[in-house]
Amino acid sequence: MPTMNLKGWMEHDGVRLSPVDVERMLGEGPEAIARCGGEFALVWDDCIARDTFGIMPGPVPPGTVYCSGREVARIAPEPEVCTLEEAIVAAVGLRSDEGVVAFSGGVDSGLVAHLAHLPCVTVGIGGSHDAGWAAKAARTMGLDLTTVSPTEDEVAEALARVVRVIPDPTNPVEASIATTLYFVAAWAEDHGHTRILAGQGADELFGGYARYLTSPDLATELERDFADLGRQGTRDQAVAALHGAYFSMPYLDIRVVRAARAIPAAERVRGGVRKYPLRVVAERHIPPEIARAEKKAMQYGSGIWRAMQRLARNNGYKKSVQGYLTEISRAQHDY
Repeated sequence: MPTMNLKGWMEHDGVRLSPVDVERMLGEGPEAIARCGGEFALVWDDCIARDTFGIMPGPVPPGTVYCSGREVARIAPEPEVCTLEEAIVAAVGLRSDEGVVAFSGGVDSGLVAHLAHLPCVTVGIGGSHDAGWAAKAARTMGLDLTTVSPTEDEVAEALARVVRVIPDPTNPVEASIATTLYFVAAWAEDHGHTRILAGQGADELFGGYARYLTSPDLATELERDFADLGRQGTRDQAVAALHGAYFSMPYLDIRVVRAARAIPAAERVRGGVRKYPLRVVAERHIPPEIARAEKKAMQYGSGIWRAMQRLARNNGYKKSVQGYLTEISRAQHDY
């Protein structure tokens, strides 16, 4: 049997594979795992494979199998065709044997949290929108929720670590998102979890951004934003790795992606309602006020962005968070 190192998890036709199952498949040759889904970086002998969308970080392109430095196969799972609702239920179910849910109280994380039956964590500085709304949503849904409320000093400490690992450390939006996720991952580590279920991908698949309401070419914009998810994933996983964890993405399951992309762009943003198909599914599982809720982006709703602005001002950057981030990045580099 080959010597094997599997990060993440694998499945075939909706059935989770044990390490023994994977070893058995590898004995048949690298092509045997071409139909496997999941979130994985698999190393054996002189070969490396990554899942279809590259959720799990690794040294080869997403959805490829490399042996002796050359591509020998493509990872292309073909699960049974199903409805969007069936796809989401299956995707969350495959990921719910362990972990926590990054919960904000919106439709994306709300549906995942309801289906996963796992502990939930939200980040919200005292008095922030997300702290209040997530607590209310969790009570309504009967969820086990912990709210992490970092101090300004803790935000500064997190920033110092985050800018060392994310691809674009001086970009205020990137740094603020990464810092918010940092506290989720830290909580997961403190409580013995390595997997964090998150709602990433839902906005790009279903049309969640406000700019989609006035887009002159919604289909093209959705495709472009979906293509950018790999870059975002690199950022998020780098932050999670600081705490020995990884973000798991049910909405980027091959079943969900396939079902979502089969829906015309005009049906994803419909009648002024963003993420229309997802909300329709969600209303069959969670309270309507949560399924229909409009939410702020995590960096704003959590209060992390305001904390970063205060830190910038206190450090002499009255109008430039970017200048403050540049200073931190240089200091970290020099260190």
